[in-house]
Amino acid sequence: MDLNLVVVSGRLAAPPEVRQFESGARLARYLVTVRSEEPTRRVDVLPVTMWDPADELIDSQPAPGCRVWVAGSIQRRFWSGEEGRRSRLELIADQVCVRGHEDED
Repeated sequence: MDLNLVVVSGRLAAPPEVRQFESGARLARYLVTVRSEEPTRRVDVLPVTMWDPADELIDSQPAPGCRVWVAGSIQRRFWSGEEGRRSRLELIADQVCVRGHEDED
């Protein structure tokens, strides 16, 4: 059995980007920073995409530094550019929960 399930807790690196299409569908894009201590200390910035987010998530206008929890799956996107075929991994969110500017754990 295969399973593609990801849960991430981190902080927003930038204000969310929200796009609305002619079809009425909305797309929200987030950049979430996640700190890791093991096996080495690092900070990863993860691209997160959420289709048709709830109005209250958009209306809350979360700011950089807000703590967020994201649940979803990983997807690899492909595109062609001047440098040839490129790809990147992104998290496709089913749920995004904004927790505010809580102190560090």
